[in-house]
Parts: sequence; C-alpha cells; structure tokens
Amino acid sequence: MFLFTLVTSCNSDDDSNGINNGNINAITNVVKTGTWKITTFSENGNDETNNFTGYNFTFGDNNVLTATNGADVHTGTWSVTTSNSSSDDNSANDIDFNIGFVSPQEFTDLSDDWDIIEYSSGVIKLIDVSGGNGGTDYLTFEKN
Repeated sequence: MFLFTLVTSCNSDDDSNGINNGNINAITNVVKTGTWKITTFSENGNDETNNFTGYNFTFGDNNVLTATNGADVHTGTWSVTTSNSSSDDNSANDIDFNIGFVSPQEFTDLSDDWDIIEYSSGVIKLIDVSGGNGGTDYLTFEKN
C-alpha cells in the first residue's frame, strides 16, 4: 500500500533541477548578463550548431535579442514565461524560454517556446519536442 501511495503521489511534470515558475526572475537575470554563444543546436537529430559559429547573443532589455558576429546583426525577441501563457501543453509549473527571429532562415529555426532543461550562471540548456512530427530539438547557450 505504501508503494502504491508513493508511486501515485509522484508528478511526472516535476523537474529534477527544480525549475518552476519561481525561477522566472532568476533565469531572466542570468541571461541578461554578458553575451552568450550557441554551443549546441540539434534539430531532429541533425547538428546545425555551425550555423551560429562566431555569433554572440545578447538578451537585452525590452525582450530584444541581438545576435552579432561583427559583420552581421540579427534582431529578434526573447522572454521567459509560464508555459500556460504560451501554446504548448506542458504543466503550468513549467516555464518556457521563448525565442523569435523573422530572418534569416537559420535564425528562424531558433524561434520556439523552448522548455528549460538546466540553467546556471554560465549555461542554459533547452529542449523542444515537436507536436507535429514528434522530433526533438536541443539548444544550448554558454556564456562567453
């Protein structure tokens, strides 16, 4: 009976690293400091990290996301929100890292409401499971 109670009381939406709605301000403050680079971008099992080599990303005020490599500058948006304020179906206790770019194509591939796997002062790891084809994308930013 004890085992049954233990198993049924566990919530599959709990995050092992404690990421929940209370972390929105902490995550926002972490990414707004310094510049970041993409060290992993895998789309449906295809490594596309090289599309972002040399780019530094700045998560600025007013949700402005800037990517620059010294010659090219691409501007998009970013935010950290509760998942129930976006279009995904995850638990209301989860939070999303939202990225939006309108061009170029490589950067529009980053546009999504990503789930946070892990974050610290030097890394943020994101995942997205596509509702359409069931593919899984991974995105990792590391602080410069």
